Amino acid sequence: MPDVTDTDGLTVGQVSTRLGVTVRALHHWDETGLARPSLRTPAGYRLYTAADLERLHRIVVYREIGLGLDRIRTVLDDPTADVTSALRAQRTRVAERIDHLQQLSDGLDRLIDAHERGLLLTVEQQAAIFGPEWNPDWPTQARQRYGNTPQWQQYAERSASRTPEEWQAVADANAGLNRALADAMDAGVTPGSPEANQLVERHREVFSSYFPLTRQMQVCLGRKYEAEPAFAAHYDDLRAGLATWFRQLVDASARAHGIDPDTATWQ
Repeated sequence: MPDVTDTDGLTVGQVSTRLGVTVRALHHWDETGLARPSLRTPAGYRLYTAADLERLHRIVVYREIGLGLDRIRTVLDDPTADVTSALRAQRTRVAERIDHLQQLSDGLDRLIDAHERGLLLTVEQQAAIFGPEWNPDWPTQARQRYGNTPQWQQYAERSASRTPEEWQAVADANAGLNRALADAMDAGVTPGSPEANQLVERHREVFSSYFPLTRQMQVCLGRKYEAEPAFAAHYDDLRAGLATWFRQLVDASARAHGIDPDTATWQ
């Protein structure tokens, strides 16, 4: 494309190609007075001179570094405008955006890790928080078993933002619930009693640190506690028969809320 002078001009299409700017943008800048072509053909078509192109070049440069069009107009047209100060201010804004984007990137990395691993704690942290009986392979096994479920996704999203101190609070809440269950069984609390129903509600509340637990899901979980050896052993180590007793508490509470435990499903 030949060089343009102040006595001839380039069409909107030619300028669009030369500067990599859309025709629509050039028309907008013309309509708002930011960059008007100095010449017109006899037929009324816009023509940009060399001086026009120089102004457009500056607009493109300032726009690419993030200055808004109103700020660009001030920089170009206000003889008292301090261009260097404007550029420094823009550099500060860009640095803030970079920092914000880095935080977003770090958050995405943690969320990806949480979806893949479940628990973002070192093996040493897990042992310190959950105790010597904790198996660090359990999160991986849970991911393999439940990784495609909405509940795993909810658990991962909570895990991604949870600190070791917050996990310690979760562990403490679970330990407190276990002690309360064992004490209630010793005290002869019966399924369906107000004390039993309070414990069932406390279980749902504590469990919500992982994901929301509906009453039907709680029924399924109670039966898992009783039927699966690892869960049953955990509860029965606290008190013999605790897994079955707790399942009975959950079933009685479910019936009181119109749920048949025999037909409850994970929903």
